[in-house]
Amino acid sequence: MRGQRGPLRDPSERVSRRAIVLWLIEALIGFVLLVGGAVLVAGWIGPDWKIVPGWLSGNVWILPVAVGAVMLPFVIVEPLWRYAVHRWELSGDVVYARSGWLSREWVFVPVSRIQTVDKAQGWFERALGLATVEIRTASHAGSSTIKGLDYEVAARLAEELARRTQELRDDAT
Repeated sequence: MRGQRGPLRDPSERVSRRAIVLWLIEALIGFVLLVGGAVLVAGWIGPDWKIVPGWLSGNVWILPVAVGAVMLPFVIVEPLWRYAVHRWELSGDVVYARSGWLSREWVFVPVSRIQTVDKAQGWFERALGLATVEIRTASHAGSSTIKGLDYEVAARLAEELARRTQELRDDAT
């Protein structure tokens, strides 16, 4: 937004609270894979390894415990933080979305530039009654994805965007 000073205001709409559960499930899967990988590496390390310090080769159980201890706070904090950050808004002729947890992304998509609007549901989203709205433009930089929406909200948003996009195209001809 040209000429605007100061921080961007937050988009008005929050994602569903069930998105916290979705992001927790995703974080737990990553946690299990990382700790499982650490268990495999620990099992692979033996006393014959000269590049591994002696105290570690004799106590390989430390590796998965350390990985779990470092990663567990992220598993707990990430879903809550993402919920606090993820927001969206459809106002006038612009879709405004903010996402991220370690880094933030603000996306403004003019309705006049939208080429396709899709709803998507992964396995966990379907089980939780959630959906993702994917808004695509000709420019990759202008595209946006809004995750963690209630299915009904996602359906209404996709329908409204498709309707507004069609109206703008009809007006232009």
